[in-house]
Formats: sequence, structure tokens, C-alpha cells
Amino acid sequence: MNTKQKILIADDDSNISELISLYLMKEGYDTQKAKDGREALKLFQSYNPDLIILDIMMPEMDGYEVCREIRKTASTPIIMLTAKGETFDKVLGLELGADDYMVKPFDTKELVARVKAVLRRLDKPETNAKKISYNDLTINMSNYSVTYMDNNIEMPPKELELLFFLSSHPNQVFTREQLLNQIWGYEYYGDTRTVDVHIKRIREKLGTDEDHPSWSIKTVWGVGYKFEVK
Repeated sequence: MNTKQKILIADDDSNISELISLYLMKEGYDTQKAKDGREALKLFQSYNPDLIILDIMMPEMDGYEVCREIRKTASTPIIMLTAKGETFDKVLGLELGADDYMVKPFDTKELVARVKAVLRRLDKPETNAKKISYNDLTINMSNYSVTYMDNNIEMPPKELELLFFLSSHPNQVFTREQLLNQIWGYEYYGDTRTVDVHIKRIREKLGTDEDHPSWSIKTVWGVGYKFEVK
């Protein structure tokens, strides 16, 4: 790693942020720590991190607010930390644009593994970039862009990768577990609701089946999803 990749850790618990920082620095990353939401936003602007580890319950601004503000201008990967295990909290974080979440208490080594998986995807060389098109839809992995009906559609990396993977395998059905392993790039210990939330957000951005009659993202009940080409 010639240039150290930068990770912003935002957590009001200094013991947790220090522990995460030590593990990440041991792996060769550069880190900065923020103790509240406002400081996290300021550091995001000045530090320009490659990835953000963001606690939900923080003073000044909570993690949801910080995530919402960052997503207005950037698609920097965000892993959210929460002490709450309810589905609502997980879904809300993902719908705001977070790429992943971990519930406290968590295994620090697993968090580091997830960080590595996200940054590996960002480090893929341009020569491996791919592009796929269907009438009114173009997904370009070289610059992480989606064009739909001649409009550029903003999508966080996970949504784009999920859409690209499904559309690269037309009419093939994938289980939620297969999609988790393929897109998230590690053995996933969370629930499969993560996939459902990302599919929901992709559908919201790409309209209904009536808007694009030649293709659609179909739910195969009891199994998973497929990109259906008609």
C-alpha cells in the first residue's frame, strides 16, 4: 500500500474508537477520530477519507443525520455502528445510503475484514472495468455511474454493484445469501434484510415495470431476485 488509505472513525465512546483505530493502523491504514456528529462532518471535509465508520448514537448530530449530509455530496463508503439490533434501525441506516452496518458489541477483526472488503472493491484496476446496457439503462463500473432514460442516477457503491451483478446475469435467480456473499465480499453474519433494502432503493430510482417494459428486477418468492429480460 504505497499511499495509506484514510478511515474516519466517528464514535463518542473514545475506548471503542481508539480500539478500532489501533486495529486499522496495525493493518496499514491512516485514521482520524471524531467524538460527535458535527466534528465528523468537519473532518470529512478536511480529511477526505476513503471510508467512514459511523456510530449512530452521538451527541450534536446522530449518525443518521451525518450519513444524510454526506450522501448529498459524496458516495464515500459508510459502515454504521449501532447498539440497537432492531430491524428498523438497520433499514433506516441503509435507506439513508449506508453501505453496511454492525451491531455492538462486535468483533473488531470482523469489522476490519469488512473495511478491507469495501476498499478492495474501490481499488479494482480500471482494466477490469465493465459496462452493460439495456435500452434505457447503462451501468458503467469504470466510473461507478448509472444512466437511466438519459439521466444520471446517483447510487451508493453497493446499490450499483448489486444492480450490475444482477443485470450481468439476465434471467438467473440468486438467493439473498448468494447476493450477500457476492456483493459484500465476505461471509455475512447479518440478516438478509440488507439485500431487500438495497433492491427496494434501486427500484425506487429506476421506476416501475411499466416504465421499462423490456426488463425488470423481479422478486422470486421464497428464493431471491433476478434481473428479468423480456
